[in-house]
Amino acid sequence: MKDKIRTLSSAIRVLTTVALWLSATGLVLMTAFIAWQVYGRFVLNDTPTWTETSSVLLMGWFILLGAAVGIREGNHLSFDVLLFVLPDRVKRVFYTVSDIVVIAFALGMVVYGIQLASNAWSTTIPNLGFSGGIVFLALICGGILMVLFSVERILRRMVGLPTARFGEDPVEED
Repeated sequence: MKDKIRTLSSAIRVLTTVALWLSATGLVLMTAFIAWQVYGRFVLNDTPTWTETSSVLLMGWFILLGAAVGIREGNHLSFDVLLFVLPDRVKRVFYTVSDIVVIAFALGMVVYGIQLASNAWSTTIPNLGFSGGIVFLALICGGILMVLFSVERILRRMVGLPTARFGEDPVEED
C-alpha cells in the first residue's frame, strides 16, 4: 500500500508543480496587463478595456491554484497552538480532521462552482467575448485540486508517510 501511495504522491507532485507554474504565470501576466492598462491610460490616453477583466480572471486562477498548492505543502491557514503540547498520535488525528474540513469546503467549491458556471454559461463577458461561466472554472479546478491534495495527505498519514505541516518545509517524497 505504501508503494501505491508513493506512486500517487509522485504523480501529484507533478500536478502540484504544474499548478504552481500556472499560478506564477498568471501572476506575471496579470502584472503585465495592469502595467499595460496604466501605460495606456496615462501615456497613450487610450485605456485598453480588456486588461482589467482579464486581470481579475487571472487573479482567480493564481489565487485558487496557489491555495491548492499551499494545502498540499501544509501552508494553509491553521490554528496550531494546542498541537504543540499534544502527543503525536493526537496531533495526527487533528491534522486529519483539518484535512477532512478542507475536503468538505473544497467539495462545496466544486459543487457550487459548477452550479454558478452552468447558470452563467449563456452570458457573455462584454469586453472579452467569453462565456460568463469561465469565471467559475478556477473555483472548480481549485476545489478539485484541494480535494485531491487533502486526500493524498490523509492517505500518506494512514500508511505512515510524512506530510508537511504548517510552518515546516514541504515533505520531499521518498
